[in-house]
Amino acid sequence: MHRISWFLAASFLLLLMAAPSALPAAEGASAGHPRHFQETGFLNRTTTLRGALYRFQVYLPVEWRHDDHKQWPIILFLHGRGERGSEGMWQTQVGLPEALRDHPERWPFIVVMPQCPQRHYWTEPEMQNLAMATLDQETAEFHADPTRTYLTGLSLGGYGAWELARAYPKRWASIAIAASGVFWSYAPDRWREANTLPGEYARAMGRTPVWVFHGSLDPLVPPREDELMFEAFKATGGHIRYWLYQGLAHDCWHRAFNEPELPRWLLAHRRDSREVSSQFAERLVIPLHPPTLHLTPAQLDSFQGDYEDDRGQLAITISRQGDQLYQKNVHGEVAELAAETLSTLFYPNGSSITRIAVERDREGRVVGLTLRDDRHEEHWERRTATAQR
Repeated sequence: MHRISWFLAASFLLLLMAAPSALPAAEGASAGHPRHFQETGFLNRTTTLRGALYRFQVYLPVEWRHDDHKQWPIILFLHGRGERGSEGMWQTQVGLPEALRDHPERWPFIVVMPQCPQRHYWTEPEMQNLAMATLDQETAEFHADPTRTYLTGLSLGGYGAWELARAYPKRWASIAIAASGVFWSYAPDRWREANTLPGEYARAMGRTPVWVFHGSLDPLVPPREDELMFEAFKATGGHIRYWLYQGLAHDCWHRAFNEPELPRWLLAHRRDSREVSSQFAERLVIPLHPPTLHLTPAQLDSFQGDYEDDRGQLAITISRQGDQLYQKNVHGEVAELAAETLSTLFYPNGSSITRIAVERDREGRVVGLTLRDDRHEEHWERRTATAQR
């Protein structure tokens, strides 16, 4: 009996000694995170609608804080047909979510990204209810600003965005839609209403600002869809911008969501009963590449030579053939170069975004190049004549 009592007393003492080390865990801290750790970035979320569980994502900027009670602008993003599913993540691969990863500094927004299940469409009332339920849930959870609530979508998601814009015209401060329209590819009979349907949407939305993007070579959703919407908004005194990208096909959303002006344009609008957007109609054709500046033989020759990276390794060689410039990299790949200005080169057969800035010395000689695309920057120093020999 004495031994049993001693054992119980010793065990109780050990528990008391161990108790302080368990206190931080009881208060919510973990060994891997500081006491006030909070998650930002892409977060898994769920919502239940009519007894069915749906998985989706929400994005929080790194500056978002639980305890400052700041009201953040919030975007509802609807994905395209290829991102449908039930795992709750595939919709973060293209469009606005891709732009968030490439340039988070441009997008100071909470972004809600619901997912449409397979064999369903965003234009179905139940799917529209799902989208709005996720927006309402995250608006409340992350104290978003109801006067700065924005709507975006691409392709199939654009179809859904137009429906939500029409159904809830006073909810949105502004709207951006890429590669879409109101004539659903799976409902061809809607084209019979081509003379009346666009006007119905325009009148319902009033002067809520809309910016639509389309590729001129889109084989799936014809640019005529946005042409009709533009004319309808213009006729009813609405507020619309229409950018047609020359040479781009259906996936023009890569270019659209990478427009630095887009997030600034969204934030320039606020849903306030005291403010009404002005009548506005802008239609721009955006060339795939800028016009080529003709260079003299001497100007072309000034670019020829070897250029090395910051480790002193050969990066590219620029040569001239007639009135054309060519770049060859260390793998032997050759690309044509053209001049946008005397200080900017581009690839006429390559990316519409990539530019090469030209660095010159006081005498005007080319001494270096800086390549910039939408994700990175790379500097190449020109090798001196001595080094090239």
